[in-house]
Amino acid sequence: MQKLIVDLSNMSDLNATPSLQVSVSSKQILGISLPIALAILVPQINFIINNIFLGALSSQALAIAGITGVYYLIFGVMGQGLNNGLQALISRRAGENKVDEIGILFSQGVLISILLSAFGIAFTYLAAPSIFHALLHDSERAELVIHFLKIRIWGLPFLFIYQMRNALLVGTNQSNYLIIGTATEAIVNIFFDYCFIFGHFGFAPMGIMGAAYASIIAEALGLLVIYLVIHYQKIGARFDLFKNWSIKTAYIKLIFVQSAPLMMQYMISIISWEFFYILIEHKGEQALAVSNSMRNIFGFFGSFTWAFAATANTMVSNIIGQNKQDEVLKLIRKIMAWSFGFATGVCILLNVFAVQFLSIYGQGASFIHDAIPVLRIVSIALLIMSISTVWLSAVTGTGQSTRTLRIEFIAIILYVVYVYITMEYLNLPITIGWMSEIIYWTSLLIPSYLYIKSYKWKHLKI
Repeated sequence: MQKLIVDLSNMSDLNATPSLQVSVSSKQILGISLPIALAILVPQINFIINNIFLGALSSQALAIAGITGVYYLIFGVMGQGLNNGLQALISRRAGENKVDEIGILFSQGVLISILLSAFGIAFTYLAAPSIFHALLHDSERAELVIHFLKIRIWGLPFLFIYQMRNALLVGTNQSNYLIIGTATEAIVNIFFDYCFIFGHFGFAPMGIMGAAYASIIAEALGLLVIYLVIHYQKIGARFDLFKNWSIKTAYIKLIFVQSAPLMMQYMISIISWEFFYILIEHKGEQALAVSNSMRNIFGFFGSFTWAFAATANTMVSNIIGQNKQDEVLKLIRKIMAWSFGFATGVCILLNVFAVQFLSIYGQGASFIHDAIPVLRIVSIALLIMSISTVWLSAVTGTGQSTRTLRIEFIAIILYVVYVYITMEYLNLPITIGWMSEIIYWTSLLIPSYLYIKSYKWKHLKI
């Protein structure tokens, strides 16, 4: 640890203070997005390895991981919504060169995240048991899901505070530091998954519950390391991050005005996905296991897409802060081209090496046979997603988070109606059900594109 501290101190001496204002160039786009992509990619690799461990344990463990993973995401995206709203505000202040306000926004964001995590823990203990017993057909599976979540949810405070560093580092054009914390988290999680799930290095085997404990430890250590980076890179000192923790009502209100619609938007989106997984559960363990592997694909191969989306959010807000509104459309198109290009490469790889990728779950030929048609559908959805997320995040970057909520709400209604009719009412195969992703991402793309093209956001202040 001492060597890490010394190295970080040396790095801060060697690196020049980064500029807070961005330019509309491919170099700037890739300079922001690629570190974000790596930061997203590393935990997704970790998540896939986690599912490989659970798949080796049993198909039931892999199925439970699908349900619990989506539930945890519901609360995780609350933090992501807060992060994206805060990121847009920090980026706008960076574009305006109002450095003194960045630290205040950050500290208030951390205070809000602590309160949100307390709500998530309370909800899981008080309401989740009744919900899962009512929705899941298999009572034994419901008990395992509830037991797992009552352990896993204690990682939420670490996750939420950890997400605040995203808003700070991306919003101030220092996304290259993101990988340090996420790499730490991934390595720690894989190690303790191996120890706790199977009982290695003197630990008792805990099965699927071991994955819950491993994830909490990993999130805590990832948080510690990233805040060491912030401290020894003098980022904390530059923005006065840790000097004033008093509650500032005006800033909390500003953050909530920008973030609350995004939090609601992301929660609605993931809740609808949980609804989809519950309908999948009605079709048995293999269907649930196949769908869980598809979620891995969205997470892993969508990393570059989400990175470009985050880049669109921060760069659009920064450019507007510089009063360069006329360059916004050009910027979005450049980001979209890069995002679609990466997604195209991913989809080619997925379809050419479909069998090899699905084989890593160790579920046999029947699993692969059922999963390949779904994989083809998902690869098409990834292409549409690579465009729609950029345009939707650009809407967020303009400061119109309430509009993104409206767009999301309409898309979710179409999504939920479709999956209910196809999966429950008509009882069609899961391949048809997964076509809902194409409908969903298209429904996000069209109104986002039309709003940006309307220029109604041009004079909006946040």
